[in-house]
Amino acid sequence: MDRSTIELELGLELPVNYEKYNVVIQQSIVQYIKQLNTIEKQAYKIGKQHLGSSFNVIKSNGYNTWLKKK
Repeated sequence: MDRSTIELELGLELPVNYEKYNVVIQQSIVQYIKQLNTIEKQAYKIGKQHLGSSFNVIKSNGYNTWLKKK
């Protein structure tokens, strides 16, 4: 699937550096974003807006906590 199709499905923009990751990590990012609740999605949007290109979802606390529980 291409980036715009995934973003439409998620209702959120993917991280800027999404394409730089291998397919396994890309799938993991999409799974993580899909499971976010409304408040977490809002926090994701704010973090992405405030940090801009330095935003890195795989270094975020939420992603790493989710990954450990998975």
